[in-house]
Amino acid sequence: MILKLLSSAHLNDKYVKRRDFLKILVMGVLGSGVTSEALAKKITVFTASKTDPIDDHIRDYLYKMKHFDTTHRDDIIIEKNVYHTFKSTVKRLIRLQELVGHGNFHILGFDDAIKLTRYYPEVGKFTRKELDFMEELFYRDATQYGFLGEKTLLRLSDRIKKGEVMYLSRQGNYLYRGRSYETYNKIKQQVGKTVTLTSGVRGIMKQFLLFLNKAYKNEGNLSLASRSLAPPGYSFHANGDFDVGQAGFGALNFTDRFTTTDAYHILCDLGYLKLRYERDNRYGVRFEPWHIRIT
Repeated sequence: MILKLLSSAHLNDKYVKRRDFLKILVMGVLGSGVTSEALAKKITVFTASKTDPIDDHIRDYLYKMKHFDTTHRDDIIIEKNVYHTFKSTVKRLIRLQELVGHGNFHILGFDDAIKLTRYYPEVGKFTRKELDFMEELFYRDATQYGFLGEKTLLRLSDRIKKGEVMYLSRQGNYLYRGRSYETYNKIKQQVGKTVTLTSGVRGIMKQFLLFLNKAYKNEGNLSLASRSLAPPGYSFHANGDFDVGQAGFGALNFTDRFTTTDAYHILCDLGYLKLRYERDNRYGVRFEPWHIRIT
């Protein structure tokens, strides 16, 4: 078992009700294909009733989305007895990315990564415990720590086929040929140098590193990481979505500050920002105004 509760909240009624609330969101709202706008209306209706016990859980859910980078009482964290394995996995992934290069690491598959590490002592091969840790995390139901989105890659061995993507050297990112690349090209033609590609195709290994490194920087808090980054296997960057930003705006492109930029306003006016993760979305993910939905 790699997960535990940050506190004993799971032993009381409040936690049980919260788990019931997550079931309602996943099985009721997601299963019916309700849009984010419709969910927002449902939330408004629920919170209007002060006697409904689910009100607290909806308010709790929205509060966590607003305070996504804060530790909350019932967050899920890495078990102490596997923390060393968790830490060594993150460090090895970082060394592997440095070996193959950031661009190539975006599309590196799990099986290829294992083979590579066997031949490069500066990286070191993955241990059995590290491989078991990644396998368990990949196949674990992410709703257990609050991520409510659908899984996009079902097998740990799923990989990005190099023939289906193209490398944009100036941005250091890959995009899928076809609709993704065509959409980005239209954006560049209509918006110009104001906008830039900040993140394109991301395979399983890249998502592992992003997700686990976020958790590592927050004492192994997987719930906190999942509010900002999709767990490995759940990212739509593996299916065609990509991120854009204001040229020269740096890391601020991945904050609400992006909504103040010229690039954001132009993209909105042109109708390109059909967001994957809107405000108060139903996926357990913070607002991402930079994430362009393709699929």
